[in-house]
Amino acid sequence: MLALLRTLFDIVRLRKGPDAIPYSWVACFIVLTLWLFAGLSTTMATPGMSDQDFLYGTFTGVVGLAAYAAIVVTSGHTPRLLQTVTAILGSGALISFMFLGASTLLPPLFTALPFLGPSAVNIVVTLVLLWSIPVEGHIIARAIDRHWYIGIAVAMAVFIFQLYLYSAVNPNAGGTA
Repeated sequence: MLALLRTLFDIVRLRKGPDAIPYSWVACFIVLTLWLFAGLSTTMATPGMSDQDFLYGTFTGVVGLAAYAAIVVTSGHTPRLLQTVTAILGSGALISFMFLGASTLLPPLFTALPFLGPSAVNIVVTLVLLWSIPVEGHIIARAIDRHWYIGIAVAMAVFIFQLYLYSAVNPNAGGTA
């Protein structure tokens, strides 16, 4: 388990790809559970979010995962699908935990400093979430044997689609995911 987490951290830092993840349904299930727990924890700890937000976020996450799976399969790399899904879910879980840590630990720290405030916290938290684009782009590029820029373009398209879908299913969200 510790080796899997270490590998996921290396993937989030763009040092390894999905090929470093073991081809294992058990590892995928563990990472899926971690991903769901990260989403639930973030929902519970974020003021103004409800169980519906968790469901909408999970739905858009699954749709994004399905889009990535379709890309892997249509590019002819179906044997890499399980490792790719595991890597995307695991990196998503770690980024969610980083978001949770930043959104809970930074406000007291930043408000203690006179030149920083809530806007600085929002910038940091947004940057943490946006880090998922290069991470997922890196994973997809490695999974389909394409240049990193192709993976980034795919990840940006999936991210924008997820934002659009989240806004469509949750009109009260104000266009944010």
